[in-house]
Amino acid sequence: MYTTADQMVEAFQDLGVSYIFANLGSDHPALLESFARFKKEGREMPEVIICQHEMVALSAAHGYAQITGEPQVVIVHVDCGTQNLGGAVHNAAKGRIPVLIFAGTSPTTQDGEMLGSRNEFIHWIQDVYDQPGIVREYAKYSNEIRTGKNVKQLLHRAMQVAQSDPKGPAYLIAAREVLEEKVEEVSLDLKKWGPLSPAAIPPQKIEEIKDALLKAEHPLIVTSYLGRNHESVEELIHLSNKLAIPVLESVPSYFNFPSDHPLHVGYRWNEPIQHEQLANADLVLVLDSDVPWIPLHNKPAADCKIYYVDADPLKEKTPLWYIPSESFFKADTHVVLQQLNACIDQAELTKDKISKRFKEISQFHEEQQVQLSLLERPSDEGRITPELLTSCIREVIEDETIVMSETITNFSTVNNHLPRTMPGTYFTMGGGSLGWNGGAAVGAKLASPDKVVVSLCGDGCFVFSNPTPVHWMSRKYEAPFLTVIYNNEQWNAPKFSALGVHPDGLAKQTDEFYTNFGPSSDLANVAWAAGGAYARTVEDPKELKEALQTAYEIVKSGRSAVVDVRITGK
Repeated sequence: MYTTADQMVEAFQDLGVSYIFANLGSDHPALLESFARFKKEGREMPEVIICQHEMVALSAAHGYAQITGEPQVVIVHVDCGTQNLGGAVHNAAKGRIPVLIFAGTSPTTQDGEMLGSRNEFIHWIQDVYDQPGIVREYAKYSNEIRTGKNVKQLLHRAMQVAQSDPKGPAYLIAAREVLEEKVEEVSLDLKKWGPLSPAAIPPQKIEEIKDALLKAEHPLIVTSYLGRNHESVEELIHLSNKLAIPVLESVPSYFNFPSDHPLHVGYRWNEPIQHEQLANADLVLVLDSDVPWIPLHNKPAADCKIYYVDADPLKEKTPLWYIPSESFFKADTHVVLQQLNACIDQAELTKDKISKRFKEISQFHEEQQVQLSLLERPSDEGRITPELLTSCIREVIEDETIVMSETITNFSTVNNHLPRTMPGTYFTMGGGSLGWNGGAAVGAKLASPDKVVVSLCGDGCFVFSNPTPVHWMSRKYEAPFLTVIYNNEQWNAPKFSALGVHPDGLAKQTDEFYTNFGPSSDLANVAWAAGGAYARTVEDPKELKEALQTAYEIVKSGRSAVVDVRITGK
């Protein structure tokens, strides 16, 4: 007996998958048989991680891939399980995360014509015309496995597409009868199924960018996710140092540039002090960024030269997007930086101009840090501010600690007051669907068992993350992490959006935004009930650092912890 399902499990192992994040259903009997057969026979296969919610499953695969670059497998149940992936599919697509999602379908026969034929009431209810259509807007690749005779080829093809830039999720489906099909063994050479090779820029264009950088008086580099490749960070540091080019991280989803570097000028384009750098620039080199600035609020001067380098420089999946530039390059940023650095290393430099610029930007950086430090104190009412909380976290964690941040309206606060100096120590979801934080932290811990993982989130994001299945998984699979909740007891984002459009509107006048969460839930104890996590709620600034330190040490000892910090709203 050798089935399509057996071939699938073999393929997952061949592809280097470590974990199958699974939420199983009536479409998976053949896979359950395969799992049991492999275990009984002592054959190697990925570890199956039971996920009590599908969004948590995909978020965990997301976090694992962010840490390692290695795509994992997510298995969900027919159309309902696919829908329950929810915004995690959006996050994987927008965050360029390679992952293989497999879902069964309702059986295709009903009278016992084939093994796996319909035998449950639900098989008729879950039969839909276009199941892949649920995620087609976000899946980089989707297909149906119609026979087991070429299932390995389809799985390798799906992974090949998922791992080729711009990376993204692949989605496959198959009926029960197909998974039960008896097939012949197939062996494939993985070397012949690799992702696309990194792309470079034509040499004459590298010369053009080099000349423009040398000529510019106020060049600026903007990036958001260049640091997904750790080697790119070193190349960026080299370029920045060589020409004294300041670096602005625009809503970063990875660590891209050391925050303590004198040429680091901030994290967002819409704060006045960072806006100054963008407004004064006469050349902007955009390296891996979806939204380097917002034209309505601020943008470079009309005569500023812009060069755009990205795996997807035209943002082909985004209907409304345009940033007029000198040139757009669909290329690998690491390769491009290597090209640029090699070219600039051979060039004649105007050292006086570079030295003068370095001093000016360094002074700007120092003044910025002084201004930020003044905010790290309790409010006038003696309450914990987001800045104070973040500064305490900074003092408790270590340089190697992995920070997973989903703080939304406190995004800038975390960036500004929790500086990171090492590649691979800072991540965000890269998309816009809240709830990534919990599953991603579990995935990150599975990927880095020797590192401490700290998840930062707002109270709304904590609720969205499905904390019950998250903390059940954390305990079951020994993946402890620390969660710090920035609990302002409201949804601040809708309020900020309303004020952005109607700054003096009726909602402001009546102070009614329908976003308050009072009376607040006991969020920390949700994690205790679900997974035995250490739970603590803090309101007094005097208790804050001790509470965080205690929780951090508990996590290092092998138990998850949640500290619910009640902070001032804005």
